[in-house]
Amino acid sequence: MAATADAAKQQSILPTLIPYLDRHLVFPLLQFLEDQEDVDEPSLEHTKLKFELLKHTNMTDFVGDLFAKINNLDERPEEYVQKRDEVLKKREQLQDECSKIQDLLADTEVVNNLRSDKVQNLNYLKENHGVTVEMVDALYEFGQFQYSCGDYNSASELLYQFRILSTDNDKVSAATWGKLASDILTTNWESAMEEVQKVRENIDTRLFSNPLAQLEHRTWLIHWSLFPFFNYEPARDQLTDLFFSPTYINTIQTACPWILRYLAAAVITNRNRPAGKNGQNSYQKQLKDLIRIVRQETYEYTDPVCEFVKALYVDFDFEEAQKKLGEADEILRSDFFLVATSEAFKDAARHLISESYCKIHQRIDIKDLSKRLGLSEDEGEKWIVNLIRDTRVDAKIDYKEGTVVMNHPPQSVYQQVIERTKGGFFRTQVLSAAVASERMSASLAPECNEVKERYDSCFLKWYSEKYLRGTATTDECELLFAKYKQCLGRALKERGIDKMLDEARADNRENDLENMKPSN
Repeated sequence: MAATADAAKQQSILPTLIPYLDRHLVFPLLQFLEDQEDVDEPSLEHTKLKFELLKHTNMTDFVGDLFAKINNLDERPEEYVQKRDEVLKKREQLQDECSKIQDLLADTEVVNNLRSDKVQNLNYLKENHGVTVEMVDALYEFGQFQYSCGDYNSASELLYQFRILSTDNDKVSAATWGKLASDILTTNWESAMEEVQKVRENIDTRLFSNPLAQLEHRTWLIHWSLFPFFNYEPARDQLTDLFFSPTYINTIQTACPWILRYLAAAVITNRNRPAGKNGQNSYQKQLKDLIRIVRQETYEYTDPVCEFVKALYVDFDFEEAQKKLGEADEILRSDFFLVATSEAFKDAARHLISESYCKIHQRIDIKDLSKRLGLSEDEGEKWIVNLIRDTRVDAKIDYKEGTVVMNHPPQSVYQQVIERTKGGFFRTQVLSAAVASERMSASLAPECNEVKERYDSCFLKWYSEKYLRGTATTDECELLFAKYKQCLGRALKERGIDKMLDEARADNRENDLENMKPSN
């Protein structure tokens, strides 16, 4: 048992996660480590870690107590008493500066006169209530201050109020990150998910021209999202889709491959969740994507959770999969984010082993399968019965022989060919249009190119997120492709494409342009 605990400790990725988290978000992880020790008094090492983490915050009482414990003092040193007085004085000052604007925002009549236009709102408050930009900025400063003091509820409210009125984009962006952290620390998961969406949109729009900054901010968002990911059920599907989206899966593969542990655990655990519309198809697609990514990233990052996926779906090594499942269980029990899902993961993983084993065997020995699942023979028999009932697989149990006989009807070769080539014609159309589009861009005026790029990006985003991930049918894609060509052609026609078409005929480029004209 001690050996497995040591192995789990060695596989801990906490030191890897810390650089991407705010110091206040790191504290719950350190507290979890301390609780794992199962001792009455925290170790000196953990106390020092907490002190180093929080010594630059305004949590003077708590930090002073930590300092006293480290140095075996009966009470806090005088310097922490002075710091406490300074913090209280600063808090009172900021409270006075913000009291007027906070009172206004609590007034129903004032709030009813506010609109979606921030500039208009600020002008209204200036003209009618004497509010200045400095007073609005004071909300931001007070929110930061309260966050540093550990008063996360107040910080969330202040940063929200600041964001309503401020037109300073940089500060609004920082306030959104601050509100996200505050909502996480107060376990207000519904609000936290709203902030995740706001941060995501902010990254996509404000940092559009800076790919490196986008990569860094997406990496931070991925790490911060782990908190609602595994603590709030409604967030699970939303964040799984986010992580599998092209930009974010590229970020994971490029900057933080260790997140595959959490993505793999989420996908496997999702097997037990009730399926909604297209739920089963979506799950199978996510599992397929996960297998592909784990195979690609084996050289870069691996741990027992990812190795379980590789053993089961890449190597088809059931003995290795059983071994890695045991190791993964220890990893999950010692991971702050995954500890609550350890039982669900183990149950779902056993189902996946059973399903894969049944797919490639005609006759299955119940005793052998039970051993592979880490169950007794009686438990294994019950497991098989439940599996057959839940998955409605065509199988019979021979109790006399102690075996399960699987009925695998052979699939038509023609059907296999159809399945593998399905959608090939549409993909060829898209590639042809992309080539024609590049050639066409050189002949268009700048304003027309601008229009074309907008239509291109809209269609290609939908194509990559829906069709390539298998969540849209070929027919749906063909309809959208036809609509895309028609709308783009109409938009370009309004900007004089007919004239450009006449000019293009001289150097044999008319086919490129004709392809973009409306079909009617």
